[in-house]
Amino acid sequence: MERKALKIRERGIIIGSIPTGENNCLIDVPGVRVGHKTIDEKTETGYACTGVTAILPHGGNLFKEKVVATSYVINGFGKTTGLVQVNELGQIESPIMLTNTFSVPAVTQGTLQYMLQENKDIGDTTGTINIVTGECNDGLLNSIREMVITPKDTIEAILNASTNPVEEGAVGAGKGMVCFGYKGGIGTSSRKLSVNDGRFFHVGCLVLSNFGGKPEFPFNRYFKNNLHYPLELDKAADGSIIIVLATDAPLSDRQLHRVAKRCGIGLGRTGSHYSHGSGDIVIAFSTANTIKHKQSSYLHTMKTLREDHSIMNELFAAAAEVTEEAIMNSLSQAETTVGRNETVVHSLFDLA
Repeated sequence: MERKALKIRERGIIIGSIPTGENNCLIDVPGVRVGHKTIDEKTETGYACTGVTAILPHGGNLFKEKVVATSYVINGFGKTTGLVQVNELGQIESPIMLTNTFSVPAVTQGTLQYMLQENKDIGDTTGTINIVTGECNDGLLNSIREMVITPKDTIEAILNASTNPVEEGAVGAGKGMVCFGYKGGIGTSSRKLSVNDGRFFHVGCLVLSNFGGKPEFPFNRYFKNNLHYPLELDKAADGSIIIVLATDAPLSDRQLHRVAKRCGIGLGRTGSHYSHGSGDIVIAFSTANTIKHKQSSYLHTMKTLREDHSIMNELFAAAAEVTEEAIMNSLSQAETTVGRNETVVHSLFDLA
């Protein structure tokens, strides 16, 4: 009998104490859109078990209306594009793209083609554009050397982006990913913070989970009845995770960087110790203030939170909670997957 994919809360495991957003996913941050392109097929010499995931900070023109952003490298064994400029300028001006390691060039090219089509002035009457792409290595299940992902697949993922609840598990960039020796991939979660003036701020997280070995996973933390202990524990493994954090709280890029650091707490709670060969990277943005590509004034004014207000600590706590829950949702939603060389990676919940 086929198992129904469930969020971790639907399995009775509650993470943290802050209320979730309406959908408990990244799109609870107003305006954020997510799209996938999944590839699951035989090739001439192997098997394609991979994909692309696109995160759009808002539904407008991302180049003309940039968002405040930052990145934080927990462990730098990763291959990304665009993060040097993100941290220098504190802005993101493109979709945030996720894929496998060897497809970073093709996905970057596809995203660039899409943005050039949307903005005829880029590279002509105005400057160039900074494309942000992150990756994890799905080579256990995917014939990664074949580099099957094309720029066309990338554009399709962007065009698929919507404000609908995010599909999770073995989809998009998460199709071939493995987490703690079980099937990982895309996971997401959100929190809703109440401010004393009656307003609410949202914090959302989407992860591409592909890290850790079975010995690192804290089974007792999540499963009190011990039914989920594996009969054999594999050795610890390297791997990676890309954490995309979004909020509508009005933060400067420096404040956002402080919040992004707390994602490492949530990652650590799941058992990760940031292994040598793991690319653990946070990409964070705030939708509260946009920066116009062109404006006549030499001044730019925006509101930001006071850092001595209690809401900052709540944002820190929310970042940790959504990261942990997003990782657990990636495990909870991912179904057992067969990839190249008939390799099978089981869902964590096949043990139930």
